[in-house]
Amino acid sequence: MSKNKKRARSQRKNEITKGIFTVLEKEPSKSFNYKQIATKLGIKETKDRNELIKRLGQLKASSRILEVERGKFKKKPSLHTYFTGIIDVTMSGNAYVVVDDLDADVFVPYNKLNRAFHGDTVEVFLKPKRNGKKPEGEVSKVLERKKTVFVGIVDKQKTFAFVRPTDPKMYTDIFVPIEKLKKAEDGDKVLVEIGDWPADADSPYGKVTQILGKPGEHDTEIHSILAEYGLPYEFPFEVEQFAKTLDTSIKESEISKRRDMREVLTFTIDPKDAKDFDDALSFQKLENGNYEIGIHIADVSHYLQENTILEEEAYERATSVYLVDRVVPMLPEVLSNNACSLRPNEEKYTFSAVFEMDKKANLVNQWFGRTVINSNERFAYEEAQHIIETGETTIPKEISIRKGSYTVSDEVVDATLTFDKLAKIMRKQRMDEGAISFDKIEVRFHLNEKNEPAGVYFKESKDANKLIEEFMLLANKKVAEFIGKQKKTFVYRIHDEPDEDKLIALNGVISRFGHSVNLKDRKSINSSLNKLLEDVKGKKEQNLVDTLAIRSMSKAIYTTENIGHYGLGFEYYTHFTSPIRRYPDVMVHRLLQHYLDGGKPAKAAIYEEKCKHSSDMEVLAANAERDSVKYMQIKFMEDHKDQKFLGVISGVTEWGIYVEIIENKCDGMVRIRDIRDDYYIFDERQYAIVGERYNRMYQLGDEVYVMVKDTDLVKRHLDFSLIGKRESITLE
Repeated sequence: MSKNKKRARSQRKNEITKGIFTVLEKEPSKSFNYKQIATKLGIKETKDRNELIKRLGQLKASSRILEVERGKFKKKPSLHTYFTGIIDVTMSGNAYVVVDDLDADVFVPYNKLNRAFHGDTVEVFLKPKRNGKKPEGEVSKVLERKKTVFVGIVDKQKTFAFVRPTDPKMYTDIFVPIEKLKKAEDGDKVLVEIGDWPADADSPYGKVTQILGKPGEHDTEIHSILAEYGLPYEFPFEVEQFAKTLDTSIKESEISKRRDMREVLTFTIDPKDAKDFDDALSFQKLENGNYEIGIHIADVSHYLQENTILEEEAYERATSVYLVDRVVPMLPEVLSNNACSLRPNEEKYTFSAVFEMDKKANLVNQWFGRTVINSNERFAYEEAQHIIETGETTIPKEISIRKGSYTVSDEVVDATLTFDKLAKIMRKQRMDEGAISFDKIEVRFHLNEKNEPAGVYFKESKDANKLIEEFMLLANKKVAEFIGKQKKTFVYRIHDEPDEDKLIALNGVISRFGHSVNLKDRKSINSSLNKLLEDVKGKKEQNLVDTLAIRSMSKAIYTTENIGHYGLGFEYYTHFTSPIRRYPDVMVHRLLQHYLDGGKPAKAAIYEEKCKHSSDMEVLAANAERDSVKYMQIKFMEDHKDQKFLGVISGVTEWGIYVEIIENKCDGMVRIRDIRDDYYIFDERQYAIVGERYNRMYQLGDEVYVMVKDTDLVKRHLDFSLIGKRESITLE
């Protein structure tokens, strides 16, 4: 039997087992025979019925269910049960344990945490369920710590110290003997590693591993953000030295093994402040009237050899981290900004996807392989956008990234306009085939020479951005398709269908603004989501709706098990186009070349482990990036404490309302205890807080005026004072 058939059979067996427990647990007082269970599970095929009968016998034999009379089965009653899950500690100190085998999360009060920290894998003791009550339990054992290193502030005494973690979900101080302080002073921000937690001690013991600096100082806070997620901000000395010893020269012996495309018109389009250029486009017209378009990607795997310390470091990092004021690269600068960066007028090794297309963007031919290129030009998005909008050869000095205005060739203009035309056709086809268009507003900061925020602006995706996006999507899709259809082990970027409960919740919120999503079927969901995202553009609720719509989606991950990409509407998709900043792209390059060379299918288990690590690191990097934006927002608002702002209520909780300022998207909280004109109660059903005496309501989506009450850079809190509602609110 093939591995796939074995996996499918095992999966079906698990589904039937889970189904049996679902039926029996839903009505624990009743008993069912196999026919009744089969009907409830929609089992009709003979082989599945036989599997059901077999599983019922096995579960009875292992005493997991009861046979109350011949052929009739019932859930085994239990006073308590032990489960394994991940603990999620809330801001209030209470927690929930997420258990895969249970429909609902298990509530754990703060006094029953048994020294478990947020994110730990724990064993939870489930108490007998009371009617109408959510499952409740207590942590019986910590099985695995998610993290043992924390950022905190030193509170130094004469012979010992405590470190107070800055993570609001970390509920205990850490005791540090004076000899393990690493010369940290009172008030310093440090990295502390937890060791033993004696049974008779109120706090765990720890040692300081790094002094980050004084709280509130810019570098201290940025380094703290990285440290909180275990992300490095510099390369080990030996890794830097190894990278510097690499031979990065272009050799004729290597060129002879590659497709030589140095004479083909090639250029890059990137953000104006980019330093690493990992993709370039080439263009030439063919005699038959079609176009040959090359998507050239930096050949990182040529330099990043397996079984080296450089490879180990790149794998551990798995991704570059883009904070507001800096990039923490996956690769040392000698590679990321020099050898691998496709800078103009320099010969570079690349890995390419070359397509022949007709004028209607139909794909006629494709080729994948290693190449050598020489980029003719480097453009910023603004410069390419100017060419698209005007068709002119002159780039004005106002947007030029060179010294003053300059002129480009007619060939470059023609290529850019053709790229734009083809990209628009491809984008329309994607949308027509069910792709979802998320163009969420991205907040950016103008920074002064001290890296302090001098202003806020919003990143806008125009035709030039979408041009690059479409050709990168094409390369990613076609590479995945090329290997995927051969049924060989590969690294895919998958995106599952959205959770229906999340979509229902989304509808509940957006109905406040007069919008809705049609949940009838996949096609209806996609088209109505696209209409929603288009309808809110430019409106006060746009950022809120965009954010909630994205949250209703599943999380995209890396895996060797392909299920397609829901958001893009692709059956096959991978990441091929950014190996300078993403490790999965390096894996894709290696596998693609391996198969082009006639290699046998790689071992899936090895790559699946690497995929999981890459997905996990991507989440940590995204969290750090989000925290750096929050930090800059608070820093920016420190200088605007005497200013009144108009905002939109973007969230409502039992402890307060979140308000997003319309003009700069800074998000802060108005605490219920600070609203003094009434006693307010949280109304979950109406997404609102309601005053008990005067019945005044503050509801999700309401426009309100606020002022800055308090800013805390260390804890990254932004608190507002509520001035009041904006009068005569309209929802147009």
